[in-house]
Amino acid sequence: MPDRFARIALAAVLVLLALFVAQPYLTAFLFSVETPRAITARGDLAPAEATTVALFERASPSVVHVFAQAAAQGRALMSLDDEDEQGQGQGSGTQTGTGFVWDAAGHVVTNNHVVQAATQSGGSISVRLSSGEVVSARVVGTAPAYDLAVLQLGRLTKAPPPLAIGTSADLKVGQAAYAIGNPFGLDHTLTTGVISALQRRLPTGEGRELSGVIQTDAAINPGNSGGPLLDSAGRLIGVNTAIFSPSGASAGIGFAVPADVVNRVVPDLLRNGRVRNPGIGIIAGQEATAARLGIDGVVVLRVLRGSPAAQAGLRGVDLQTGEVGDVIVGVGDHPVHRLADLTAAIEAAGIDKPIDLTVERGGRTRTVRVTTTDVAENRL
Repeated sequence: MPDRFARIALAAVLVLLALFVAQPYLTAFLFSVETPRAITARGDLAPAEATTVALFERASPSVVHVFAQAAAQGRALMSLDDEDEQGQGQGSGTQTGTGFVWDAAGHVVTNNHVVQAATQSGGSISVRLSSGEVVSARVVGTAPAYDLAVLQLGRLTKAPPPLAIGTSADLKVGQAAYAIGNPFGLDHTLTTGVISALQRRLPTGEGRELSGVIQTDAAINPGNSGGPLLDSAGRLIGVNTAIFSPSGASAGIGFAVPADVVNRVVPDLLRNGRVRNPGIGIIAGQEATAARLGIDGVVVLRVLRGSPAAQAGLRGVDLQTGEVGDVIVGVGDHPVHRLADLTAAIEAAGIDKPIDLTVERGGRTRTVRVTTTDVAENRL
């Protein structure tokens, strides 16, 4: 009896083992679907998804890919976020970025640093539209102090629509932001995020610092420069111009020139090919150096000969002794802590306008009246 029970138990174990080993094969044989699966109805997109899709479809035809080829051999000039497309079939003298259509006349706005090398060397610029058409372009005007440039497209088969323009004056931290560009040469890439900060400061050309810059966590990478930053209505609120990243790729900190600055600068570039830059004719010292010295204000490093600042008697640093001369601590009723405070006040005043500077020298404070001038035109 025990032997019979043992044999039955052994047989049961062998059967179970055989079933265990055969289970994957049985499952594949019984349940495999070797014909196309029936499609499950998705239903409508979520409202947020539908809004984003509609925004991209409306705005992307106005976004273009800019290729600026330097005439000279060698690597293109380094920019705020180096756009050189290494390993993507572009020569080392090709700088690429993004732009957007400004008006029905075929003007395109982009970053100055995207076209700077080609402009300085007499190179060529071409633009690829969202349709895939490639056209030549020429530079109408540049504003290095704002890192902006305007291009004129050549003969077009069909002109793309201008991008809707918004305002940056009423932006709020936390509102949605959308960037369309060509990161790493990948055409018409949409990234989304929020406005993560406002009133940032950003170094630009000609030793200036642009104030009121928009910070966003929408992914900005090399190739996005010159592209639009949009609000949820699909309107331009900024021009993507730089990233902060030790690795050279997006770290969630991107910067954009505010739309209100763009809307002021671009018409000047279209009319005159340049922007009138109000100034007083000083070279400011480094803010980091001033901070180490415990100085709160703008240190006048050098006063340009024949400038309004020179006429007003402002004094720079003594190059022999290193003694600090004048420190600008106020403009009118507004305090000045950094160069951006001073340049913002001068720009608000305009050209050929008197402004009252509060200046410290040797522990004494005085008020000096200076008349602004167009520093770009007068070449101080």
